[in-house]
Amino acid sequence: MSGHSKWAGIKHKKAKVDAQRGRVFTKLIKEITVAARNGGGDPEANSRLRQAVIGAKAANMPQENITRAIKKGTGELPGVSYEQMSYEGYGPGGVAVLVDILTDNRNRTASEIRKIFAKSGGNLGESGCVGWMFEKKGLITVDLAKADEEKLMAIALEAGASDFQTAESTYEVVTSPRDFEPVRGAIAKAAIEIAHAEITMLPQTYVKLDGKQAQQMLNLMEGLEEHDDVQNVYANFDIPEKIMMEMSA
Repeated sequence: MSGHSKWAGIKHKKAKVDAQRGRVFTKLIKEITVAARNGGGDPEANSRLRQAVIGAKAANMPQENITRAIKKGTGELPGVSYEQMSYEGYGPGGVAVLVDILTDNRNRTASEIRKIFAKSGGNLGESGCVGWMFEKKGLITVDLAKADEEKLMAIALEAGASDFQTAESTYEVVTSPRDFEPVRGAIAKAAIEIAHAEITMLPQTYVKLDGKQAQQMLNLMEGLEEHDDVQNVYANFDIPEKIMMEMSA
């Protein structure tokens, strides 16, 4: 899990800079629109929309932007129709990569994603080639300095967490998608600061990388996540946190 959670933490910090350029808002608006289109405009009755709205608020998106995106999804306002799909492939060292896409032009996006993979020493694969390596889970991380380990573990497990681990600089709480919100709520209610929380796809195994392959892998991740049609990228690499911070600076 450490490879994913370390990258998630770095991505979360970088998002504050990306938000200034509008990239984060663009992706969040797409997700809110599609979630509302598929499950309705009430966040209380639509868990996907609820998560998207939480993410938008965490990125300091104005409420009027959130409301407008929901209305575009429900058809109350005109909007673009996005197609949802996933790409699967391999990064340097045989790392499995899963990419969630929302696009209004499938052919254009496929060509551009293929080029991003090739540029960083990877390649796209056939549907199903790596998806089986990932499981949908809730992931909550807390900085080591922000909580007592025994207290946090007790709160998380009592609320329904399925796993608890200590990584290099964080505690990592894993839940089923169903138990994600109750566990996150219990941690927040205990006044413990959460560094990062999301419903994600966690790999079952990891590939350790360093040197040139580590740099290529991080370049691939950044290249994919900077693409406007890419909503999420999941990969099973494990790179030491210090190296990741240095390379992503």
